[in-house]
Amino acid sequence: MRIVEILESWGHRNIIAENKATFEITKEAHLSKKGDCIVGIRASKGACELSEGFKRLARIENARITVIFQVDNNREVAIGRGSSRLTFKHPTDLVARKSSYTCGRTLMIKTDKAAADLSRHLIENLKKEQQKMEVILIVDI
Repeated sequence: MRIVEILESWGHRNIIAENKATFEITKEAHLSKKGDCIVGIRASKGACELSEGFKRLARIENARITVIFQVDNNREVAIGRGSSRLTFKHPTDLVARKSSYTCGRTLMIKTDKAAADLSRHLIENLKKEQQKMEVILIVDI
């Protein structure tokens, strides 16, 4: 079984993407340089707005969750896992974690990429204020 969610987010001049443990997409419109895991702002969905079907499948232990970042002709893929501990309660944030830690912001755990692992070409494009990024979330069991 597979469920796909598609959302939009935007670039910002303060995107640095240097965090080695997580990456984040947020609905927030402001970004300071302290947000070193953030790769997209003004997202069209936060964790609590994902479909019930997506959340249900993602809560199955070891469900496979794929995040595809699409910026113009550049594509980056990160793969992680679901968990029965995912709550998807946060109104603005989606966070992927290399660890197994979960909270209301967590989209997936045990991801193979954090912000620092993403292509620097992609990140340079995301430093443009008006750069749109399509984010495709796929959960498979």
